[in-house]
This record gives sequence, C-alpha cells and structure tokens, in this order.
Amino acid sequence: MSAHRPKFTARWLAAGGAAVLAGIIGVAMMLTNGGSACAAPPSTTTKTGKATFYDLAGTSGNCSFEVPADDLYVALGPSQYSEGASCGAYLDVTGPKGKVRVKVFDSCPECPAGHLDLSRTAFKKIGDEIDGIIPIKYKLVTNPSTPAPISVRIKEGASQYWFAARIDNHANLLSSVKVASGGGFKTAHRTDYNYWLIDAGAGPGPYKIKITDVYGNTATLTGIRMSPGTVQRTGVRITGGSTTVTSKTTAPTPTAKATTSPAAKKPAAATPPPSVPASVAAGPLLESAVAEPEPTQPLVDLAAAPSSC
Repeated sequence: MSAHRPKFTARWLAAGGAAVLAGIIGVAMMLTNGGSACAAPPSTTTKTGKATFYDLAGTSGNCSFEVPADDLYVALGPSQYSEGASCGAYLDVTGPKGKVRVKVFDSCPECPAGHLDLSRTAFKKIGDEIDGIIPIKYKLVTNPSTPAPISVRIKEGASQYWFAARIDNHANLLSSVKVASGGGFKTAHRTDYNYWLIDAGAGPGPYKIKITDVYGNTATLTGIRMSPGTVQRTGVRITGGSTTVTSKTTAPTPTAKATTSPAAKKPAAATPPPSVPASVAAGPLLESAVAEPEPTQPLVDLAAAPSSC
C-alpha cells in the first residue's frame, strides 16, 4: 500500500509587525462513525477571525487536491480542518478590501480556530500583502457552484484488494462514500489526507460510487475504473437537491455526459437548502444547532470545538 506523505509548506505569519516563515506538516486523524465521516449542518452565524497567507511548497495541499485553476484556496487549523472532513468545502471570506471565495485545500497545524491561512492570490484580493495579517469575517457556502462536475481519482498503490479514492467537486461537505463492484455497497472511511479507503478492497471494478453530502443529497457514479493515478471525470453535480445520477467516466480530460431523471433537476436558486437529517453528527467545521435561516445561504460557526460522532 502506498502511504500519504504530509507536505511541508512555507507560511507567512505576522506578529507585532514582524513576518516569520514557518515550515509545517499537516497532521490529523479522521473521526468516524461506523465508517462514515463526521460532518454537521451549517448554522447562521458569521464568524470573525484573522487571515494570513502562504506559498504552497509542492503541487498539492493536505486535502490531496490539485491546485485550483483560480489559485483561490485556504488552509485551516486542526479543529476546523477536522481531520480532512472539511476538504472540498468553500468559504466566503471578507477582508478590508472585499470578499473572496476559497476552497478548503490544506491544513495549518499551528493555526487556532478562526485563523485562516489563505493562498497569496486570495489574500491579495481582500487585503494588502504588506500587512501580512488582516481581520476577516467568514462563512461556509451552502450548495456552491463548482468549476467542474464530480471527479474521482484512484490512489497510486490501490488494487482490487485495497481501495482508495479521492472525490473532488462535491461542493458541500461529504458525510459518506460507498463503493460497489458486482455486489453490495461497502462503506469507505476517510483519511486525514482526504482519500476514502476500503482496507479489504472493493473488487476489481468497474465500480459504482455513491456519495452523500451532509444535506442528504446523493449522486451515484458508475463505470469508475481501477486506474491508479488517473483523474476520472464525470458529468455529475451533486448540489441543488437530492439526485441519483448515472454517468460514464473518462480519463483524464474529456467529460462524459450524465443522464439525470426529471426529479433530479436542480431547483431554483431561491430554494432554501434542505434540512439536515438528525443522524448527521456535529463536527468542528460547523455548529450542532441550526439557527434561524436567512433568506440567502446559511452561515457557519467554524470555531466550534470538535465533537464525537
């Protein structure tokens, strides 16, 4: 089996007017509940905090994603990174110069809750680079649009005897991933580096992969091959309501068509996000209690302490 190696990154920290470069290693453990990842519903509070910036050392953060094409991403501290459970979510961050939307891409082990470490590109959109540290407000984005449909990447070293897949462009936080290959579905568990594993394997493939987010939205991907190191792109999007979509996949650049049933059409933008099942446990990225909803997107308490599932 191949093992994930944490990535060292140089982060820009400012304190008392002095800037310091610090090398860090992203470390965490995933909370599990019967093999399912912990996640939680959003609350309707905007959080305040501070932002710094860093330059990525390498080609990927601890979430194992490729760098977004727009270079807009964020690293979260341990309680908010939540052992990988926050990977792939989007935050709206407002600073002195404006607002930017960033993808949760990396961990920042030295960052306390409320300290967001942005990419340099993202930081410059909301603050002056010379300041090094700025006050911010931030919130989780519910049902955000994504730059592409869902994709699946089978990890190097995977085989029919050890399944490992990364899911990207799922938009909302994921609560579970299940895999089938000629039989019943097996539940995968997520690592702190954002791959979903079935240690005993899921067979030779091709696979059906059913993903579910914290709102109960689902999508089923078919035709996923045991092709380690290849990004298999689909035509499936999960946001906007509960859907079950069958899609063939391609590797790695062409996008396959997705067949969507009439019931799976995306509702109008004004439709509020679905309520979250009570079975979904509260996690560090979010609050356990759902507050009075606003007319637009719910806000989220990213400073909440970790909870068990």
